[in-house]
Amino acid sequence: MNLLINYELFLSKIITWIIISAFILILFNTIKKNKIKNKLKITLLDNDYKKIKNNILLSKMTKSEKKIWQKKEKNRNNKKTYKNKTLYILDFKGDVYANQVIGLREEISAILSVAEKDDAVLVRLESSGGVIHGYGLAASQLNRLRQKGIYLIVSVDKIAASGGYMMACVANYIISAPFAIIGSIGVVGQIPNFNKLLKKYNIDVELHTAGDYKRTLTMFGNNTEENRNKFCEELNITHTLFKNFIKDMRPNLNIEDVSNGEHWFGTIALKKKLVDQIGTSDDILLSKMEKYNLLNIKYTYNTKISERLAKIFLNKVETFLLKIFFYKHY
Repeated sequence: MNLLINYELFLSKIITWIIISAFILILFNTIKKNKIKNKLKITLLDNDYKKIKNNILLSKMTKSEKKIWQKKEKNRNNKKTYKNKTLYILDFKGDVYANQVIGLREEISAILSVAEKDDAVLVRLESSGGVIHGYGLAASQLNRLRQKGIYLIVSVDKIAASGGYMMACVANYIISAPFAIIGSIGVVGQIPNFNKLLKKYNIDVELHTAGDYKRTLTMFGNNTEENRNKFCEELNITHTLFKNFIKDMRPNLNIEDVSNGEHWFGTIALKKKLVDQIGTSDDILLSKMEKYNLLNIKYTYNTKISERLAKIFLNKVETFLLKIFFYKHY
C-alpha cells in the first residue's frame, strides 16, 4: 500500500515537473519571438520556380540523360545573361480595417528607394473591402508607385470588391481569375437601434452634441427622419467620391454602368472593362521570368499573443459566417 502511495506521489511530481517545464519553454519562445524586430523579407522567386522545373525534368530522365542535361545546364548557367529588370511582388490580403496597409507602406517605400525605370510591381490582391478611410489609404499607397512612373499590375485570384477594387483600379493593368469577384462599387452603412427596447424597460439614454450633425443615427437614441436623411446624404457623398476616384484611375470605364453596388465574376468584369485580362497571378510570374528578376517583398512585424489569438478567432468566425451567408448563393 505504501509502495502504491509513494509511486503516485512520484508520478504526480513528474507530471508537475513536465507541465512547469513546458510552460517555461513556451514562455521563453514567446519572449524570444517578440524580440524579433520588424523587417523586410526579400525572396528571389526565380530560384524556386527553376528548382521545381528542373526536378520535374530530371524525374523523367534516365541516368545517362541526366548527365548530358546537367552538363548542358552547367554551360548554360555559365553563359547566363544578366536580367536588368526586376518585378517586385507584393501580397495584400486585406481585412475590414485594411490593417495590412502598415506593411504595404513599408514595402512600397522600400521599392521606391531602389526601383529603376524599367522595373514593375505586381500586387497579388485579395480583399472584400471594408472601411473607407482604411482602403482609401491603401489605394493612396499604391498610387505612389503610379505617380513615380512605375508600372503597376494587380492580380485578383479570388476577390477584389468594394475597397478591394478601389485598390485594384489604381493599377496600370488588372488581371482577374475567371471566377474572381470584382466590383461592388457602392457604400453601405448599417447600425442597430435599441431605443424601443430601452423604453420598454424605462431606460433613458442622454446624448448631447455641439453641432447639429456631430451624430446622425445612434444605437440607443431616438433616430429622427432628419437624422436618417443626413446619414444617407453622407453615404451618397462618399459614393460619389468613390466613383470619381475610379473614373480618374480608369477613364475608359463607364462608371455609371458599374457603380450600383453590384459585383461580377472576372469574365463578366472583363466585358465591363473593370479588368484588362483573364488569368492568374501564376500566369503573370511565369510570363515574366525570362526578362525579369522576381523579387517577393514582405514586411513582417510582431504582434502580441492576444492579437494573434484574436486574429485566429476572427478568421474562424468569418469563415463560419461566409459558409452560412455567402457560399450558399454560389
